[in-house]
This record gives sequence, structure tokens and C-alpha cells, in this order.
Amino acid sequence: MNPMANIAVRAARAAGDLIARNIDRLDRLRVEAKGLNDYVSDVDRMAEQEIITVIRKAYPDHQFLGEESGSQGDHDHVWIIDPLDGTTNFLHGFPHFAVSIALQVKGRLEVGVIYDPVRQELFAASRGAGATLDGRRLRMPPRRSIDGRLIGTGFPFRHPRHMPAYMDMFQSVCMRAGDLRRAGSAALDLAYVASGRLDGYWEIGLNAWDLAAGALLIREAGGMVGDFEGSENYLKNGNMVAGSPKLFHDLLKEIQPHCTPAMRG
Repeated sequence: MNPMANIAVRAARAAGDLIARNIDRLDRLRVEAKGLNDYVSDVDRMAEQEIITVIRKAYPDHQFLGEESGSQGDHDHVWIIDPLDGTTNFLHGFPHFAVSIALQVKGRLEVGVIYDPVRQELFAASRGAGATLDGRRLRMPPRRSIDGRLIGTGFPFRHPRHMPAYMDMFQSVCMRAGDLRRAGSAALDLAYVASGRLDGYWEIGLNAWDLAAGALLIREAGGMVGDFEGSENYLKNGNMVAGSPKLFHDLLKEIQPHCTPAMRG
């Protein structure tokens, strides 16, 4: 593992330990609404600061794009961080949430780490060096289609204008897939695609910090990621499709007829 990936792992574990220590004190946390169905707690902010502190000790000149702190300026090295992806799950004691950290160098994803503090599972990837789960190499199974497969998704709860189109997508995929899952943490769901626990995934209107680490994990595990046009603009437009190569294209085939102009580009 390269030095920057090691730092990402150290930061993810530090944030995950902080989150785990607060699981039993949910009733004492301060929670604020950032927007429609979008919440932030003290733990989100503390975990993000923990990540930034660890990384800055090693790389004081690098910049950050974080869910809570926003963008801190332009730089060749940008850390894209979600300190607690699945805040709503965490606040309800629903054990599906994760720390997500990615490093982008000159616009290209180089490092991705997703850490589940409940299961203490660490997913990690470095560009060109493969993806691992707790040190074991990940290789996605070569699924040919979505028929009979387990597909993950996320509801566009922050973007209700997309709900009619999303429900049409849901119906099209559901008619062919073996089953669908909506667990509430896009980062962890993408890690599950990379590890073969889910066969594919799609969602509308995510943010870069939800997607970045998981996208690299899937690519390094032999899969494909793209937006609803099949292009690599997913970090900008927030629309994500993922799966092994043939399943990826099959999933796109079911989704694309229901895309609206607002989802494209």
C-alpha cells in the first residue's frame, strides 16, 4: 500500500473509532437539519476534523473537499471525505454507515478507503494496485446481466423532483432483478458492489464525497462505474451506475429510458 493510502487508512480508522464511541450516546448528540431530509450531528463534525488532523500531519499542503467543511481551495492533491456516510442510519442506531476517504491527484482518483466502524471492515484501493477487504484482494464476479441479481439503490429523498422518474427506473430494474436493497449509505453500498455482496448499484443526485472512494474500489476490483450516459461525469452530476462490465451496461439499458433532461450532463 502506498504512503498516501496508509494515511487514508489511519484517518478512516481514527474517525471510525470516534463514531463507535458515540453509538451509545445518540440521545445526547446535537443534531441539525442542513436541508430537506439531510442532517448533521456533532459526530459528523468531530469525525471530519479527526480525518483532517491525521492527514494534515502528513500532508500539510493538501486540500480537502468535505461534506461538512466544504471545499478548501484548489490544489493538485485533494482529499474527498465523508466522515459519516449514513448519518440518518447512525442517528437511528441502524448499523449501516461508514467513513469514506478518497484522494484525487490532478483530477484523477488515486486512493479510496471505506471503513465500517460497526463491522470493523476496511475496504481500500490504490489506482493500479487493486482493491482489498481487510487485506484480501477483491475481484468482482463477472455477472452478465441483472437477471436474478441483487441490486442496490438509493431513493432521491433530497431531490423529490426526480422521484417519478426514479420510480419508473425502480420498476424496470425490479421486474428483472432477483431483489433490490436500499440500505442508506451509498459509500458502503459501493464497497459492497466491489466485494460482490451486491451485484450492481444506481442512484440519483449524490455528492462527490459519497461516490469517490467507492468508484475507485469498484474499478480496481474489475468493475465499471459511470453516470446515466455511461460517461465519467458522475463526480460532477452525482448520478451513479456501477457493476461488473456486462451487468453495468445491462443496468444502464433499464435506467436510460427513464432519464429526464435534468439528470443528464
